Amino acid sequence: MASIQKRISKKGKTSYRVEVRLKGYPPQSETFTRKTDASRWAQDTESAIREGRHFKTAEAKKHTLAELIERYVRDVLPRPPRKSKRPRGERSQTIIKAQLAWWRAELGAYTLADITPAKIAEARDKLGRSKADGGQGFEPATVVRYMAPLSHALGVAVREWGWLDDSPMRKVQRPSEPDGRVRYLSDAERDRLLSACRESPEPWLYPAVVLSLSTGMRKAEQMGLRWGAVDTRQGRITLTETKNGETRVVPLAGPALELLKEHAKVRRLDTDLVWPNAKGDKPVDLRGAWEAALKAAEIEDYRWHDNRHSCASWLVMNGATLAEVAEVLGHKTLAMVKRYAHLSPAHVAGVVARMNAKVFGG
Repeated sequence: MASIQKRISKKGKTSYRVEVRLKGYPPQSETFTRKTDASRWAQDTESAIREGRHFKTAEAKKHTLAELIERYVRDVLPRPPRKSKRPRGERSQTIIKAQLAWWRAELGAYTLADITPAKIAEARDKLGRSKADGGQGFEPATVVRYMAPLSHALGVAVREWGWLDDSPMRKVQRPSEPDGRVRYLSDAERDRLLSACRESPEPWLYPAVVLSLSTGMRKAEQMGLRWGAVDTRQGRITLTETKNGETRVVPLAGPALELLKEHAKVRRLDTDLVWPNAKGDKPVDLRGAWEAALKAAEIEDYRWHDNRHSCASWLVMNGATLAEVAEVLGHKTLAMVKRYAHLSPAHVAGVVARMNAKVFGG
């Protein structure tokens, strides 16, 4: 219910203080110079609360989105993610900070009471619009990744800080992501590419590409690799800074293991990076050599990241289950690896055949 109180100041000015009280919700109040405005606000606020559209607590009026982001980056981001005992890697934190910095520049000046689903949706659309139309030109998947940390930050403000009654992000729809791209090398393409990499003037291109195809590591994981994470005796690499923030052990076998052993024999002593640049302070940039090798091998529409798809596809076609592929690639769920299921019809047929043989006999 709403109540309106008429007040007259010492200077004789009249104002109307309206208060809305609904069971299960904190009271809301505002002051107006006209009674009609007070009545309209009371009616709109009651409707908004009942429909779940009202987020204006007293705390929401005290804090801006910029303040929320600052506190989140300082206090929450360094914590281990849910279901993980390890804090996020430095690279993951850097990416999230950059994404939140965009939201801060776009909406940071508004109080949380003024951060509505409509404002967030407008900013979301700006992320996806082409640069020619004043947007960022991001793909839907990238827009979703930008929305994720803001959603989590607003959720923390609701659950832990009491700055909001509810998150306005709940009313904002994520863009639909297209089916994941699956581009992998045919046997002929693989042979041509590896041959071109061997002949490259960049001596590290061939072992780096073999390692990428053999393990399915992300490019950032591989190029940021340090010798302390490499165990050639046990045949494994231990990744502590991964995209999902969890430690992952990558098996090493075959040519990839042998090439890393050879590479270790000529490692530089002034850096622990496995693939350092000339100064030894950053990973080497193989982009130019990679593109030249693709051109020499006459391979089109293929990126370094597609080496992960090649690795996953070959695993499936050689009998690996989707759960095993997810473990190798470092995916938390099977959703990302279901795109490879169609590559192993014989394996699926074999599972069905074995079940029928056991249950029905014959």
